[in-house]
Amino acid sequence: MINPQQFISSEAQSTYAEAKVVILPIPYEATTTYRKGCEHGPNAILEASDQLEAYDNELQQETCFRTRIYTYNSIADTIKNPNLTAEEMLEVTTKTISDLVRDGKFVIALGGEHAITEGVVKAYHQILSEPFTVVQIDAHGDMRHSFEGSIYNHACVMRRVLDMGLPTLPVGIRSICKEEADLIKAQQISVIWARDIYYDADWINKAINKITTEKVFITIDLDGLDPSLLPGVGTPEPGGLNWYELTKFLKEVFMNHQVIGCDVMELAPTSDSVVSEFTAAKLVYKLIGYLSL
Repeated sequence: MINPQQFISSEAQSTYAEAKVVILPIPYEATTTYRKGCEHGPNAILEASDQLEAYDNELQQETCFRTRIYTYNSIADTIKNPNLTAEEMLEVTTKTISDLVRDGKFVIALGGEHAITEGVVKAYHQILSEPFTVVQIDAHGDMRHSFEGSIYNHACVMRRVLDMGLPTLPVGIRSICKEEADLIKAQQISVIWARDIYYDADWINKAINKITTEKVFITIDLDGLDPSLLPGVGTPEPGGLNWYELTKFLKEVFMNHQVIGCDVMELAPTSDSVVSEFTAAKLVYKLIGYLSL
């Protein structure tokens, strides 16, 4: 079912059968702990995308006409159903992603809070017969076992991914708790810290070399970018990635590995600016463009 608000513009939309890329809005929010509003993130990205230029001057193509895009109807919508449980959100997310992947679609899920990613990754984990690496763009580790009484809190999502036995590569991290620091040391998790990005000109090559699987899933918490560039997030943290650092890294991941899917999470629109949602929309468009490489 097509979403009434479409990604980029109506003239660039294709039918479901024709589409290679499916945009899946998941406006779920239940466990955010600081600035709220990420349940409005998916629709804000879709609205902002209508202002994008179809032509990408980096890739020298009109991406939306080269790679056909279909915008699916929203699922797990806490705006319409505020009593939706985390278990219900994860169940419908995993089932929907599984159906889309089995139909041969490349899915980009739009959140919503980062807890959604557990359901997204679980779908790929159930379908694929080989391991894949979850590349995490984020300010925070999100590796607590539980937070505020729930293992489904957005601060625990990467711990749930680790529980699946999947390798991860956290990139841009600059805020963790002692529990997460101990876990990183105990499990020898390779982390590309934000300070490494700032001080090491060769960080992208080093990061790519740490990915040991052919297949990769990319999860982007938008607070991974510096808040001076994208302030509309729930928990802004100084010292993040800039636009060209992030897009250059993502391009290298697509060029060196088989990216199986992506999500873009945690946009919490601000009332007095469209900078955050437009930047997020352009980032989604870049992901689609890099897929065509």
